[in-house]
Amino acid sequence: MRIKAKLNFGVGALFLLILALALISSWYVNQLKKDTNNILVANYKTLQYARNMLLALEDVAKDETAINTFQENLNLQKQNVTEIGETEATNLIDKHFNTLKNEPTNASINSFIRRDITELMRLNMEAINRKSSIADDTAQKAIVIISVTGTLCFLIAFTLLVNLPASIANPIKELTESIKEIASQNYKKRVHFESHNEFGDLAKSFNTMAQKLEEYSESKLDKILKGKKRIETLIDNLHDPVIGIDENKKVLFANEEALTICGLKKQDFIGKQIQDIAVANDLIRSIIKDIFVPKDDKVKSEQLKIYADGRESYFEKEVVDINIFPTGEADSEFIGQVILLRNITPFKELDLAKTNFMGTVSHEFKTPISSMQLGIQILENEKTGDLNEEQKLLINGIKDDADRLLRITGELLNITQVESGTIQINMTHSEINPMIDYAINANKVAAEHKNIKIDVSKIDDDFIIAADSEKTAWVLTNLLSNAIRYSYDNATVNIKVEKIENQVKFSVTDTGQGIQPQFLHKIFERYFRIPGTKKEGTGLGLSISKDFIEAQGGKIWAESEYGAGSTFSFTLNNFA
Repeated sequence: MRIKAKLNFGVGALFLLILALALISSWYVNQLKKDTNNILVANYKTLQYARNMLLALEDVAKDETAINTFQENLNLQKQNVTEIGETEATNLIDKHFNTLKNEPTNASINSFIRRDITELMRLNMEAINRKSSIADDTAQKAIVIISVTGTLCFLIAFTLLVNLPASIANPIKELTESIKEIASQNYKKRVHFESHNEFGDLAKSFNTMAQKLEEYSESKLDKILKGKKRIETLIDNLHDPVIGIDENKKVLFANEEALTICGLKKQDFIGKQIQDIAVANDLIRSIIKDIFVPKDDKVKSEQLKIYADGRESYFEKEVVDINIFPTGEADSEFIGQVILLRNITPFKELDLAKTNFMGTVSHEFKTPISSMQLGIQILENEKTGDLNEEQKLLINGIKDDADRLLRITGELLNITQVESGTIQINMTHSEINPMIDYAINANKVAAEHKNIKIDVSKIDDDFIIAADSEKTAWVLTNLLSNAIRYSYDNATVNIKVEKIENQVKFSVTDTGQGIQPQFLHKIFERYFRIPGTKKEGTGLGLSISKDFIEAQGGKIWAESEYGAGSTFSFTLNNFA
């Protein structure tokens, strides 16, 4: 709430309170007057009792009940004594009345009683007049005093309501505008308050501060320029290309490495709009292709192959948005971007050497593994000779290890193809059923060993999709193998194929333990295995499957309910 509004509210509330106070006070004074009048009731009662006694006294000689009436009113009077001298007057009446009861016809006693009653009435009449005058005088004075006080409060509050908010809010508003000017580095701004109160002192202090800031800004300009030179020198000596642009995409700086790989001169690059440079420079166009994309759709980093240093080099590009919080502001302000190109050529060469090594070793492993399998087949042949049970167990163990080695070798070869970019995708018109049959036959023995039923739900036999049948069959085989491996004995594994718009969706569902939610997004990462699992595996199958499907323009994902099983699905395009 603004200060002016607060003051209006506060002073207005004060005005209403004072007005209410005056009204309430007047009301209470009137109540006081009423209460004072109530106090006089006792005096009026005494007058009533005295009157009743006088009337009864007239009939004492001729009416026996008059004595009782007189006595009743006298008793009431004894209980209603309130004034000075009233007790003595009442006692005289009582004394003379007792004498009258013995001598009802005595005229002198009757006269004494009348005189005593008259004295009692006189005392109460004087008390009534005195109290009434005092109460009236007090009430009148109270009303006058409260009225005068209320009027003064009203005048004071009204004066404050009219003058105070403006006298406080207007200088504050002017000071706020001046502070904004100073925050915008307009150090020549000054404020001028002619008043000699606190605002005048504040204006003097503010002007002194602005003058010092102006002097400081001018005196520090040389240091600022030196600091700018240091930063430019640091950027120029970086071994990685760096380009800086402002919020309007104008080039602010570019180090020598960036100018060299782009084939540009500083005077033709610095201060220009980078999109204008990109029109005639393919590398710049490639570098800035995503800086005009909305932030949520940007790729954080990207690898570029650039001819630099006399050879093909690899750079990882990263675009960093520069956001600052201006002093005193709550919201950030975008002021530009920095494009970093990290030279990762040595790491790429090491990775390529690793891939070549894996490919060579995996390829060389195939020959001895095949020889081992051939030897195992010869040993299993009864023509070679009979084997005892222990020897058969050893042969089966060697056979399982050889099969596992051959599977791992095949997966490593597939990995090397993916990493080296030599993977060959042969997209053809492919039928679905042969691929499914291949996967089922490849896993038939493993399914029978655990008494697992494979339930297949397929679409039309003549349905054709755009796919590499060999790679797709390999993926289906791998997903089905995993489903059988992780399902319980005597369970059912479902293979479902369905058409969704212009795509075909393959799903393999098992009834195993399922995958915990925190691991679901990691299972397609290379070499990842769920912690605590006792099943054998290399952690490569799902990673290779993902590469094979995405290379065909498809998508693969997993859904799982922990404790109830998992479903692995992928989609491929179909032929209309």
